[in-house]
Amino acid sequence: MHRGAPTPGNLPPEVQYVVREPRVPCPGVLLEIGIYSFAEAELDPATGRQIHAGRRIRDLLEEIELADQVGLDVFGVGEHHRPDYAVSAPAVVLAAAATRTKRIRLSSAVTVLSSDDPVRVFQDFAVLDQISEGRAEIMAGRGSFIESFPLFGQDLADYDELFAEKLELLLNIRENEVVTWPGSRHRAAIDGRLVLPRPVQEPLPVWIAVGGTPNSVVRAATLGLPMALAIIGGAPARFVPMVELYREAATRAGHDPGNMRLGINSHGFIADDAKTAADVAFPPFAETMSRIGRERGWPPTTRRQFDAEAALHGALFLGSPERIVEKVLYQHSLFHHHRFLIQLTVGPMPHDKVMRAIELLGTEVAPAVRKELGGGG
Repeated sequence: MHRGAPTPGNLPPEVQYVVREPRVPCPGVLLEIGIYSFAEAELDPATGRQIHAGRRIRDLLEEIELADQVGLDVFGVGEHHRPDYAVSAPAVVLAAAATRTKRIRLSSAVTVLSSDDPVRVFQDFAVLDQISEGRAEIMAGRGSFIESFPLFGQDLADYDELFAEKLELLLNIRENEVVTWPGSRHRAAIDGRLVLPRPVQEPLPVWIAVGGTPNSVVRAATLGLPMALAIIGGAPARFVPMVELYREAATRAGHDPGNMRLGINSHGFIADDAKTAADVAFPPFAETMSRIGRERGWPPTTRRQFDAEAALHGALFLGSPERIVEKVLYQHSLFHHHRFLIQLTVGPMPHDKVMRAIELLGTEVAPAVRKELGGGG
C-alpha cells in the first residue's frame, strides 16, 4: 500500500482538495469489517536475513481462523518478495486458511498483477474459490514495492502499461471459459484456450487497489470494478475528492454509482485501552516505517507523528474499541464506503497481542459499528 495522501499541488483540477464538513453516516448500508496482513517477518539483526518465516505463516493462519470465529467479514493477505515479509504466494496461504474457516471472505491484498501472469492468477484464485466454496477475491494492484519486477523479468519502465494490459486479460478470463487474446508486447496471444477450473462465484470478485493516483481511480471506475483505497497517512478528508472522482467517473462510464463498492484500507492497532495499544504498536510501526522510509526518502517516524495520526481526523486507527468505533463512523461519514480493512501488524507484533486485537475488532468494534449503521449488532 502507498504511504501518505495526495497533496493539493499534485492533483488535477477536478480533484483538488476542498475542506468539507463530514456528511452523516449512511444508515442501512452494511459496512464489511476485516483485516489485511503482509505477514511481517522477523529479521536477523546481524545479517538482515528473514528468520522464522514458517512460524509467522502459522501464526497468520491462526489469526485468520480467529477472525472468522469472531464474525469478521474479510481477511486479506499481501504479496511481497523481500526479507521483511513472509508471504510471496497469498493464494497458497489463503487456501490453507480456507480449510480452517467457514464464512470469512479470503482476499489478496494485493496481487501484484503487473509482474504476474493473469492466467495463473485466475487459476490460483479459482482453485481457492472452489476450496472455500465461493469466498475468494482478488485485490489487484500495481504494487508500491517493486522487487517483483526484476524477479519476474519485467521492466519498471512499463509499470503502468503492464498493469493495464494484464488487468484487461484477467477480466477477459473472468468472463470467458474459452479465452482468445490477441497478444501484446508483454504477453503472447491465446487462441481459444480453456482456462480451468472455473470459480464457484460468477464472476470471481476483482477489486482494484489504489493509493491515491487519479488515473488508477478513473480506471477502476470506468471498468465498473470495486476500489480499495489505501489511507495510511495524512488527513483522510483529503481523499474525499478521490472518492467523488471514482463515483463521477463511474457515472460517466454508464455504471450505476450505487452499485460501485468502495473499501478503505488503513493501519492501526486495538487493545483494551489506548495506552496499551500505543505502547504495543509504536516500536514495530516506527521501525518498519522508518526502514521503508530510508529506501524512499521519507523522514523517520516519530512518536509525535504517530500520536497525531491516531487523532480522530488522522489516518491511524489506534486505541480502545470505543475509539476505533468512533473513527470508523467518522470516516464512514466522509466516504459512505462499503468495506473497512485494518492492518494490525505494521511490523512484527507479539502474536498474543494481535489475537486480542482481532478479538476486540470482531466482538466489540464490528457489532457497535453495525448497530450504528443499521446493520444489526
